[in-house]
Amino acid sequence: MALSLRRKGPSKFEQAADGSMTLIEHVRELRNRLFWASLGIVAGLIVGFIISQWVFHVLEGPYCALDSSWIDGKCRFTVLGATDGLLLRLKIALWVGLIVGAPVWLFQLWAFIAPGLHRHERKWAYVFVAIAAPLFIGGAVLAYFVIGHSLPFIMEAGVIGDTTQLEVTAYIGFVTSMIMIFGAAFEFPLILLMLNFTGVVSARRLLSWWRVVVFLSFGFAAIATPDPGPFGMTLLALCMVALYLAAVGVAFINDRRKGRGKEIYAGLDDDEISPLEDTREPVGAGAPIETATPIERPEPVAKPLPIERRYDDMT
Repeated sequence: MALSLRRKGPSKFEQAADGSMTLIEHVRELRNRLFWASLGIVAGLIVGFIISQWVFHVLEGPYCALDSSWIDGKCRFTVLGATDGLLLRLKIALWVGLIVGAPVWLFQLWAFIAPGLHRHERKWAYVFVAIAAPLFIGGAVLAYFVIGHSLPFIMEAGVIGDTTQLEVTAYIGFVTSMIMIFGAAFEFPLILLMLNFTGVVSARRLLSWWRVVVFLSFGFAAIATPDPGPFGMTLLALCMVALYLAAVGVAFINDRRKGRGKEIYAGLDDDEISPLEDTREPVGAGAPIETATPIERPEPVAKPLPIERRYDDMT
């Protein structure tokens, strides 16, 4: 008799008593989600490879605005290795592929996480993702603008001056790093909103941090911007402060909608005594208690008379 190796059903390790997915099923679903996400990234990589030349021309715009970059009527870079041009094109194609394929791999990621979230958590996840994308694009545009205005000053203020050519790989890495830093900086208000919407901090508490936020914004801008002058630093810091104030405004609206700040201890300091409501009500005498049957008291028992004895009774 031939033995059949085909399984007739899931084993006891793959069956859950409550009907939920088991560990094996979660692993299989993760494998399928990663497969489709990888296909989306590969499709985006192909598109990115096709348009990589156009993307490169956009990224080289700030450098080509310099007079020193033009030789024989063309904007030229310095290339150190024979394969640097091809590797740079693949790197640009990968970045573009991640952006173009974002709807696919983000959907697969969301489809794997969403079953474990509540309905209100899913709603706020949609809102935060919808806000995060425009904020990141705004930060990327600001980074490109700052690089275009700060690069001439950086080149002229150097020891060599503005008569040198830049190495193409280092330049593209510099531009993409600035775009990532500025885009991540613009996501800072979302962190504050998440803290407020989850009930960790209130809008008044966020507003009380304005001095710290202004100081940290200017400190971060001073480190992140390539321009040692005040233009790029001030622009980035003011944008971060404006986004912080906008986030605080949304937090106030959310607190008012949820009725926060109306608690009995909301307007008190940490070392202040809470007020007590002194509303005294007069208390009158209570009604007498009437018994159903009268209480019968037992009659007192007479004490026995003492016995008188004479002296001759002792004999």
